[in-house]
Amino acid sequence: MGIEIPRHVAKAAGIPEDLDSSGGGHYRFPSPSRRRIAGVVYGIGALGAGLGAALGLPSGMWAVAAGLAALAFYHFITAWDVGVDETQALRAAGREVGFPVGHASATLRFEGVRSRPVWGVLLYSADDPPSRRALVRIDATAGRLLGEPYEEPIAPV
Repeated sequence: MGIEIPRHVAKAAGIPEDLDSSGGGHYRFPSPSRRRIAGVVYGIGALGAGLGAALGLPSGMWAVAAGLAALAFYHFITAWDVGVDETQALRAAGREVGFPVGHASATLRFEGVRSRPVWGVLLYSADDPPSRRALVRIDATAGRLLGEPYEEPIAPV
């Protein structure tokens, strides 16, 4: 999803090519599961440092091995699989609010010590100008609602 402007409208409005959303194609946020790769590298480093300490290198290598093992462990426990993309998060959030949705945007952020991925979805009502807005949090791993949606009226200017 995202901002979609027909090419003829973008051209008529004089939108610079680097800001024209129709030219970029679909963007997918890189999965935090890639952290497992770094975890493997840190794990191998921890094994190497531990082996070096066991074979007679300075005893400080045990501290290096422990530090690298801790980093490897942290990378593995924070390597979540994102099962819900932006479009699915926008649809799920739209079902949770009590008004017809007009403009909306979703932002992937990470919560807690384990960096759990969460979509923060901001929704505006479909009337012009919008009279309501809501913030909905969607778990990016399972697609379930986190907490209650926050809705409020928008005061006219």
